Amino acid sequence: MILDKVFYPVDLKNLSLDEMNTLAGEMRKLIIEKVNTTGGHMGPNLGIVEATIAMHYVFNAPLDKIVFDVSHQCYPHKILTGRKEGFLNPEKYNDYTGYTAPEESEYDLFKVGHTSTSVSLAVGVAKARDLNNDKYNVIALIGDGSLTGGEAMEGLNNAATLNSNIIIVVNDNDMSIAENHGGIYKNLKLLRDTNGNADCNFFKSIGFDYLYVNNGNDIKSLIEAFNKVKDINHPVVVHINTLKGHGLDVAEKNKEFFHWVLPHSLDDIQNPQTDIVEDYNSVTKDFILNKLENDKSLVVVTAGTPGVFGFNSEFRNKLDKHYTDVGIAEEHAVAYCSALAKSGAKPILNFMCSFVQRTYDQLSQDLCLNNSPVTMLIYWGGISNADATHLCVFDIPLICNIPNMVYLAPVCKEEYLAMLNWAYSQTKHPVAIRVPSCELVSSGIVDNTDYSVLNKYEIKEQGEKIAILGLGSFYGLAQSVKSEIQKVLGINATLINPRFITGVDSELLENLKSNHNLVITLEDGILDGGFGEKISRFYADSDMKVLNYGAKKEFTDRVPLDELYERYHLTKELIVEDLVKLI
Repeated sequence: MILDKVFYPVDLKNLSLDEMNTLAGEMRKLIIEKVNTTGGHMGPNLGIVEATIAMHYVFNAPLDKIVFDVSHQCYPHKILTGRKEGFLNPEKYNDYTGYTAPEESEYDLFKVGHTSTSVSLAVGVAKARDLNNDKYNVIALIGDGSLTGGEAMEGLNNAATLNSNIIIVVNDNDMSIAENHGGIYKNLKLLRDTNGNADCNFFKSIGFDYLYVNNGNDIKSLIEAFNKVKDINHPVVVHINTLKGHGLDVAEKNKEFFHWVLPHSLDDIQNPQTDIVEDYNSVTKDFILNKLENDKSLVVVTAGTPGVFGFNSEFRNKLDKHYTDVGIAEEHAVAYCSALAKSGAKPILNFMCSFVQRTYDQLSQDLCLNNSPVTMLIYWGGISNADATHLCVFDIPLICNIPNMVYLAPVCKEEYLAMLNWAYSQTKHPVAIRVPSCELVSSGIVDNTDYSVLNKYEIKEQGEKIAILGLGSFYGLAQSVKSEIQKVLGINATLINPRFITGVDSELLENLKSNHNLVITLEDGILDGGFGEKISRFYADSDMKVLNYGAKKEFTDRVPLDELYERYHLTKELIVEDLVKLI
């Protein structure tokens, strides 16, 4: 194997072109085997193998600085920078994160997992280099849909005026996570179709020098291009035309599915599952299609990640003009939906929880200050074993403390549908719903709650002495804690479903004082600024004791869920153990 001779980028300098092409095949095989075993980003990494080899052959990292956008294209980079054992040895598969991580290697400059950031980061690196009179290349790799993000446009705007070395490598694979949307991609297509010679060139128009590589999976062509721009004294864009999923036939044919895959996805293709299982995604899609039959003002909006919500191409085609993918541009999505709602349309805006973090100012100013009746669905919220870059525990403090916002947490299918119906039909508030991240639960009883009466909690089981508030997906934990309290302490605790994250039910909480002396809150998110703190604040001037359970404010990185639950005392046994000590 050629890979046996390559441990770090310097080892590439001794390889022939034929050997580098062989190396690309070996690396691709490793990536396929590893990702099929552990899950992860398949297509983006397969498409960038040759460009990564060429970059490390021409440039001199870590002296030259390579900044990865999103960094879900960094697997080939990791193989070449001292971490190939994490791809060769199954026992080492989980030793490295799926994103760039400075704690792993000096070749990784930033810990990055969200999109459209590389140019802004690279501009900062280049400016600091110039101020310090240093000499090295700064390379930003961007693509795979990242150009739709507003920060990418802001970074390019700034980079074009730098008047010193900065190299922007645009990995143009004609895809985002799903298909591309937006005017910038029309220009990229024009440039591809004209071999980079079109007069209409976005990058040149804002001040960049420009170089096009038609075969972005050809190492020889890439080396020639990178040698041309190495040590350049002004901003330049190297536009490379690559194939997402290159080298894996099924990934080339189904680029959207193979952007990010679950473990054993290749095996599952050989043995497909035919059982159709109802989940919150299917319930949402059915709701949307039913509404669309009678309401042509409906607009479903996503920001580049339709797969998170199960919005496959068949579903999107059914919606036709009633579907908008704004690209990876969550800030724009919020303002767009606010204006839709103000102008007589009925938008349903869908976000993956980790990505809603980019939208705070738009949620506050464009949406809530204008009190636009948008229905916003937040998916995957909760404590998880995800990478530090994709944690989904920060949404509750972010969303629930903005005036005019109503944030709801259903515990079952029937509540979810009732909340959806109310949010969609009402015209007084922006409403967000935290779609349960657990398996679908059905009570079998239609929910007839009038959600226009805000901040009214529901007592599910009346008891005494101890009250348990189980928010959303942690309602099941609340039920098990109640049973454990009964078994260990002999106390019949009161069980409450809060439903509303954004406010407190003052009347209910006040009434608890008459025959309760302890309140427990359970929430699937961080405690600081969260739901439980609202309850603690309500009781602060009384004798009522309050215990808040949720996540600590910290960045966790691929920590097993059971370990986090243990750390945060989010098990029925540990909670009751705390109660025994307190009592």
